[in-house]
Amino acid sequence: MVTKRYRRSEEMKGKKKKKSTRIIYFVLILGGIFALLVFFFVILFNSLFPTVDMDALKKKEKRLVTVWFSDPQERFLMPEKRYVYDESDSAQQAKEITRALLDGSKTGLVNTFPAGVGVKEVKIDNEGTAAINFNKNLTKLHPGGSTAEMATIYSLTNSITENVPGIKKVKILVEGKELPSIKGHISTRNAFLPDPELFVRTQEEKS
Repeated sequence: MVTKRYRRSEEMKGKKKKKSTRIIYFVLILGGIFALLVFFFVILFNSLFPTVDMDALKKKEKRLVTVWFSDPQERFLMPEKRYVYDESDSAQQAKEITRALLDGSKTGLVNTFPAGVGVKEVKIDNEGTAAINFNKNLTKLHPGGSTAEMATIYSLTNSITENVPGIKKVKILVEGKELPSIKGHISTRNAFLPDPELFVRTQEEKS
C-alpha cells in the first residue's frame, strides 16, 4: 500500500523533473534567440561595413608614355603624352598603352581605332614580338582603306615599341586568331616593326 509520504515524494520528484525540463527548454530557446541575433548583427555589420580589399586601396603608380594618333590630314602620326598605370609585367604594360590608344586622342588628333574596339590579351614571345588580341569590333567597325589601316597598324606598333623595352615587333590578332588583313588592304599575317618615317616631323627636325 502506497503511503502518503511516498506519494508526496513522487510528486516532488515529478515537479522537480518538470521544472528541470522547463529550464532546459528555456535555456535552449534563449540560446536560439541569441544565435539568431548574432547572425542578424553579423549580416547587418557586413552589409554596412563590407570587407575592405587592402590591395585594391594601394594606389598604382603611373608613368608618362607617348601614344600616336593621325594628324588632321591623316598622312602622318603625331605624338600625344598620356599617363597610364605603371606595370612591372611587359605584357600588362603593353595592354595599358593599347587601352590608352583605344581611348582616343585628348588633344584633337585623329583616332586610329574606331570606338568600340577592345583589347583582350597581350602575349610576348622570346623574340620580343607582342601579339595583341583585339575583339571582333576591330574588323567589324574599321572604316577600311589603305591609309586608315596603315594608321591603325603603325600607331599601335610605334606606341608599343617606343614605350615597352624589349618589344621589337607587334602582331595583330582578332579573337585570338591571325587575320589576313584588317579590311582587305594591308596584310597582317606578319608582325610589324615600327616605322619612324610615318612620324610627323617637328620644326626642329625640319630646320
